[in-house]
This record gives sequence, C-alpha cells and structure tokens, in this order.
Amino acid sequence: MTKADIVSAIAKSSGLDRASVLTAVEGFMEQVSASMISGKNVYLRGFGSFVVKKRAKKAARHIKKGTTLVIPERYVPTFKPSQDFAEKLRKSLAKK
Repeated sequence: MTKADIVSAIAKSSGLDRASVLTAVEGFMEQVSASMISGKNVYLRGFGSFVVKKRAKKAARHIKKGTTLVIPERYVPTFKPSQDFAEKLRKSLAKK
C-alpha cells in the first residue's frame, strides 16, 4: 500500500477531500520523523511504537578480500507493533 492508497482510503471512508487528507498524512509523517530525528520515540496506543535504537559497533568480514571491517555504532529507526495489533495480524493471516 502506498501513501496515495492510504490517502484515497481515508478520504473515501471519512468523506473528506483528498487534499485535506494528504495534508494530514504528510503532517503526521513529518511529526514522526522530526520526533525521531531529535531522539524521541513515538507511541501510538493500539498501533505500535516508532523507536530509535542504538546499534553497537561491530566487526564484520569482507569475504572477497578476507579483511575485517569495523562497522561504527549507529542509530536506526524501528517499529514495534502493539500486542493488540500483532495479534489481529496473526489471526487475519492465519485465516488465509
């Protein structure tokens, strides 16, 4: 599902015009991004959490060259679904 699909579905179900829904969806995405960039997590009860995780520095191997590389520590955005959402997903996909 793309952003355009989401906007269309919300516009259809709510009766709002597509332009208003698009503005709201883009505003939501900007706020989540800005919050995570500033190091804050975003919690949406009943849906899940957008969390910034720190990945530790680690050693890796370059197989073709046979050398060791050091991958520096970094921060990555992650999504953790709520238990309620995850359970609904499991039940829905189990039926198929």
